[in-house]
Amino acid sequence: MHRYQHGFTLVEIAIVLVIIGLLLGGVFKGQELINSAKVKNLAGDFRSIPLFIYAYQDKFKRLPGDDPLVTSHLGATATLATTPVGSKAGNGIIEGDWNSTDLTNENVLFWQHIRLAGLATGSTDFSTTGTAGLPANAEGGQVGMQMTAPILEMSGTYYLCSSGLNGKLAQQLDVNLDDGTPNRGSLRAQETATDKTKPGDTAYEGNKSYVVCQAF
Repeated sequence: MHRYQHGFTLVEIAIVLVIIGLLLGGVFKGQELINSAKVKNLAGDFRSIPLFIYAYQDKFKRLPGDDPLVTSHLGATATLATTPVGSKAGNGIIEGDWNSTDLTNENVLFWQHIRLAGLATGSTDFSTTGTAGLPANAEGGQVGMQMTAPILEMSGTYYLCSSGLNGKLAQQLDVNLDDGTPNRGSLRAQETATDKTKPGDTAYEGNKSYVVCQAF
C-alpha cells in the first residue's frame, strides 16, 4: 500500500506570502497614519500658543499668567500669582519654567487664564497642585511655555516645550515645523529633559525620548 504525503504547492505558498505581505503592509500603513495624526496634533499645540497669547493681549492689554487685574478681567475664580511670583505680576514677563507644576508660577496660571478667557479648552480649576489641570500632548507628555530660553542658543520671546516624544515623532515634528535637525533652527530638542546650559542634541535616535522646544 502506498502512502502519499500532500504538501503545499508553490502557487499556494505564493498566495500565502502575498497575503502576509498585504497584512504587514496594512499594519505599517496604519502605524504611519497614526504617527501622522500625532504629528499633526503636536504641531497644532505649537501653532496655537502664540494665538492664545496675542488674543489675550489684544483683549486685556496684559499677558496671560502675568495679569495683575485677572480677577476683574476673568472673574473671582481666577487665581492670582502669590509671593514671590506675585510681586512680579504685571511686569510683562510670564515667570517660571515650562515644566513647573507650582500653582504660584505664572507659566502655570497662564493655562488657567487663557481657558477662563475662552481662548482654550480645559479645566479652569487650579485649586490643587500637580499636573491634573495642565495640558498634555498626544503622547501624554507635559506641554508648557516660558519666556527664557530652555535650551542653549535658542532665540525668541516665547518658548513652548513638549515632552515624552520618541525620536521618530520628534524628528517628524521638527520636519513639519522647522528644518528636521535638533540643534538648529527655531525648534530644538534634547533627550529626556531640557538643560539651558547645553545646545540641542546633534541627531534624533528612534529609541530615545525627547523634549522638543520651539521659539516664537
